[in-house]
This record gives sequence, C-alpha cells and structure tokens, in this order.
Amino acid sequence: MEHPVTTDLVRWIVLLPLLGAAINFLFGATLQKRFGKRVISFLGCGAVLAAFAIALYTLFAMLALAPDRRFMLDDLWRWFDVGGLKLDIAFWLDPLSIVMVLIITGVGGLIHIYSTDYMHDDASYWRFFGWLNLFTFAMLVLVLGDNLWLMFVGWEGVGLCSFALIGFWYTDLVNTNAGNKAFIVNRIGDLAFVVAIYALFAGLGAVGHPTLVIREVARYAPALAGARGYLGLPMVTFVTLMLFLGATGKSAQIPLHVWLPDAMAGPTPVSALIHAATMVTAGVYMVARLNFLYSMAPATMLVVATVGALTAFLAATVGVTQTDIKRVLAYSTISQLGYMFVGVGVGAYAAGVFHLMTHAFFKACLFLGAGSVIHALGGEQDMRKMGALRHKMPLTFVTFFAATLAICGVPPFAGFMSKDEIIWRAYAHGHFVIWALLWAGAGVTAFYMFRQVYMTFFGDFRGTPEQDHHVHEAPSAMAFVLVALAILSTVGGFAMLPGFIAPFAPFERFLDPVFNSDATRQVFASGLHDRSLETLFAGLSLLAVAAGWLLADLTYRQGVLSAARMSEFAGGVFYRLSFGKYRIDEFYRAAFLAPYLKLANAAAWFDGHIIDGVVNFAASMTVVGAWLAGLFDSYIVDGLVNFTSKATLAAGGRLRRLQTGSINGYLYGILAAVMVILLVRAIARV
Repeated sequence: MEHPVTTDLVRWIVLLPLLGAAINFLFGATLQKRFGKRVISFLGCGAVLAAFAIALYTLFAMLALAPDRRFMLDDLWRWFDVGGLKLDIAFWLDPLSIVMVLIITGVGGLIHIYSTDYMHDDASYWRFFGWLNLFTFAMLVLVLGDNLWLMFVGWEGVGLCSFALIGFWYTDLVNTNAGNKAFIVNRIGDLAFVVAIYALFAGLGAVGHPTLVIREVARYAPALAGARGYLGLPMVTFVTLMLFLGATGKSAQIPLHVWLPDAMAGPTPVSALIHAATMVTAGVYMVARLNFLYSMAPATMLVVATVGALTAFLAATVGVTQTDIKRVLAYSTISQLGYMFVGVGVGAYAAGVFHLMTHAFFKACLFLGAGSVIHALGGEQDMRKMGALRHKMPLTFVTFFAATLAICGVPPFAGFMSKDEIIWRAYAHGHFVIWALLWAGAGVTAFYMFRQVYMTFFGDFRGTPEQDHHVHEAPSAMAFVLVALAILSTVGGFAMLPGFIAPFAPFERFLDPVFNSDATRQVFASGLHDRSLETLFAGLSLLAVAAGWLLADLTYRQGVLSAARMSEFAGGVFYRLSFGKYRIDEFYRAAFLAPYLKLANAAAWFDGHIIDGVVNFAASMTVVGAWLAGLFDSYIVDGLVNFTSKATLAAGGRLRRLQTGSINGYLYGILAAVMVILLVRAIARV
C-alpha cells in the first residue's frame, strides 16, 4: 500500500456515467424528439456498460499484480488545501472497491438494459436515464473516493439521485412524498457522518496527523488508541458510532429504516438499483472500508452487530404480512442488510461483503421479476389480485424462483454460501443471541418469500378478466436480464465456499490485503473454526429454512392451514403489529412530526400575530403620521404660503395702478407731494 500503482484508467470508470448523464440532461429531450428513444438507450446503457468493461480490464490487471501490490491510485487534481487539510480529487482502487465497482456497473448495467423495455412508454425516458447514469456516477465516487470528504460527496450524491428517482413520477403525490421522506430521513444520518468526519480530523490533528485520506487514516489510526473523544467516549468509539449512525440512514437499519419501504413508489428499476446494486449497500461498504477503525472499537462493533441482528429479524417479521409485491421485497432488503452488518460487526468483513455481492444478484432478480409481473398486469402490485402466473409467465417464474431459493439460503444457491457464512461467524465469535436472531430470521425469510411465490405464481388467478387476457411474458431485454441475474444467483456463491464444504475461498483471499490490519486480524482471530460444529449449524439453518418453506406451502399452496386463522393467533396482536410495521411511523409522527408541526404552527401564529402585528402597527402609525403631515402641509404650510402670495399679489395689483405711464399724472403727483411737504414744514415752523 505504500507504493500503489498509478493509473489514469480508473477515472474513466467514474466519468463515463457522468458523461452519459450530462448528455441526457443537456440534449436528451432534443435527441429523443428527433431520433427516438433508441439513441437514449444507447447513451444510457452504453456509458455504464463501457465503465463495466474498463472495470473488468482493470480487475485482470490487478490480478496480475502480487496481492500486496493490488492498489491503484488515479490522482486528478488538488481539491483544497485549508488549515493543514490537503485533499485531492483522487480515486483509489483496491480489491474491495473493484468488487463494488463491478457490482455497480455490472448489475447496474443490467438494470439499465431492463429499463429500456420497462420505461419505454414513458415520455420522460431521457430524464430517467439521465438520473440513472448520475446515480451510478455518484455511487462510483462513493466507493472509489480516496478520502472521506470525497466519499461523502458520493454519499450525498446518491441521496440526491434517490430523491429524484423515487419521486420520478412527481405528478403523483405518493411518489413525491416518498422521495421527500427518503431525503429527509437520510439527512439525520448524514449529519452524524459529517460530525464523525470533523471529529476524526480533529483527533488525528491532535496527534500530529491531520488527514482524511483513507489510507493515511489507516496508517495513523493506532495513534488514536486511548484518545478521549466526545460524550465521554473514546475518540475511535465516538467516530465509529457516528459513522454507523450515518450508515443506519443510508442502509435502512433500525431506527432510520422507515424510508425504504415507501421508496417502492418509484419505478421498479429504481427499486432494483437502490436496493440491490447501489445506495443501500453504501453503509456496509463504509464499515468494511474503515475496518481498521471499527476493529479498534469493540463496543461499536457490538452495536453494529446487534442493530444488524435486530433489523434482520424484525424486518423479516414485517414482511410476512405485506401484500404489495414490492413492499415484501423492501422489507426483505432491510432484513438482508441486517445480515451484512452482522457480518462486518463480528469482524467477518469478507463474509459481509460477499453477502453484499450475492444479494445484489438475487435481489435485483427478485425486484426485476416483480417488475415483470407488474408490467404484465398493467401496474398491479397487490399479490391478493395475482395468482397462477407461472403458466403465462414461465421465464419470470423460473428466474424469480431461483432468486427465491438464493435469498432463502437453499444450497447450492448463492445465498446459502454467503448468508449462512455470516450466521456461523456470529456464533463462532461468541454472539449466541445474535446467532439466534439470524437463525430465526432465516426461517421467517423462507416463509414470506415462498408465501410471495405461491400468492403470485400458484393457485387461481384473482385479478380482473382484462388483466388475465393481457398477461404476457417479459419483453426480450427484460427477459435477458432476468436470466442473467438468475444464473448469477445460482452460481455466484461458488466464489467462497463454506469451510465445512471445502477450503476454497478465492473471494476472501482476494480481499485479504484490505482486511489485513493488525486490529482486524486480532478481531477475526477470535472466531476459530470447528468444521464439525460449522456443519451442525449449517444444518440448523437449513432446518429453519425448511420449516419456513413448509409452513408457507401448507398455507398458501396446499391450503391445509388457514392464513386467516393464523392471522387471528393471540387475538390478532402479532398480525396487527406486523401489518402495521410495529407502528414505528406512527410513533415518529407522534413523537417528532406532531410536535414539530405544533412548533411550526406556533411559530406561524407568532409570525402572523406578533411580528406581523408589530410590523402592521408600525405601518399603520406611519400611515397616520403621513396623513397628519399631509394635513399640516396642506392647511398650515400651504395656507401660509398661499396667504403670503395672495397678499403680495393684492398689494402689487394696487401699486401697479400708480404706474400708469402718463407724464402729466406723474407731474401732478410730484406737485402734490411738494405741496404736502411745504405745508408740513410751514405747520412745523408755527
């Protein structure tokens, strides 16, 4: 890591999606109007697929290097140099980030291709692809940023793009409200992320190493051991907790998970992109990227694992009662993200990242399969109005079923290789309660996923005759993507086999240089492997999956058990809690939104009656004063001026008569004056 390979290649992985977005936003409307939507498809898909091709080439170039040399740096320019903080616009590629890049551009590229058919009739086709490209660019900046501030730029970028894409059909209030909710809830976590960045910079500055460049933070992090932070916590603990709070927002973990189910209001390809390939995995990536910090904070790691386990279980229990085909998958995503956080929280970073990768395969397949169903039924998303679709949509059914087996952890599908590894690592690291929650969550996952399969594809069709008449298989582009993702969901797990099957884990070995810090090795070493015990626990996980599958089969396919009767268990309390999402949204409305609205209303009243009253009173007094001044001016000032002018005019009129112009008159006047003077003088002498 001391001498990374310098390359100019990485920037093109990032800049190509940005170029596609720029062309679409600047010229997309004109190009679509003049040449049709095909050119927009070419630009939107081509930019991401070209980035994927470069990423593949870079992967092979990286594999040709020795493991301790698989680090590439593409430094573009100095960003800023302020107060001892020197940061560049630079992209850092290593085994962890190349995995993320391949997921973002590979799975993301397939979602772009799928969108060409799914969104074909939308008038704002060009705008949709512009936002998809920009979303991809922002996520690439997040995973390739060489420093935490550049990571945060991508972090905020995906938040902005998710707001625009969730609310893409902005004429519908439900969509705009969902976009607003996603944006606002994420601001809470993002504030914590900023606090963590400043605290980390201050802490490193105090020990003489003010930096936010991630590889430099890794080098100097041991100097923070024992340093006091804020709120009475050690500095590393405080920073990692704040960063994790940011991750709970972006990756929809308790308590900031409430935005993700509502995000289903957007187009289905957006749901697949957000849930599978990009935004919601950002928090898991961040914890894995900063593994050297988290490994120094065991208290934080326990928090991460505990929150992940609770989220995995509780979100799964909500999924069992939902009837919207996409909302079931939304809670499934929240639950699976919990498994990933448990993986990184117990120090099994490679296992957490591996589940992130396999989840991208099967969750994208599930969402896009749901999109195929919705597309075929004219926008219908209620599973209670579906059924028997496997006959008319066999390809969608087969691919959806394969992805279901993967997410449930049925061998040899990808989910079994990744999720069960996390469950075992949780126990092996001494977290029995966390293991129990994950084990129970695996059974619940199997139940709600097969419930979804049976309600959608089995039984009798429960929609309208018109829907039944128009049901059709996915168009070619959508079908191609579903098949590709189903194949990845089936074989993608073979990159890291469980230890009890075979000592074959190239994926984990590939990531070793990233997770090879002293602190990380110490944490990971605490989970020793016992092959026989691992086999036993894998069997227990499969038993839970089989129980969940059997219960769903008896209830929703064979009809032996009554779903209505099950919902009435314990007086229907559990059903109402699950269907109502544990009333968390209602709690937030009562605890935060309602007081905020009351405060806002009080502020509005104060503004309207006090501030505006004072302003209006002052204005009224000004008007009265102006009126009085007008009267004084009109009657006093103007009266005096008018009187003076009129008196002068009258006197002048009279005096003017003396100026007749007659010489005789003037002489008579002079004579009369002389006579008066003489008379006066004569009288004076007497």
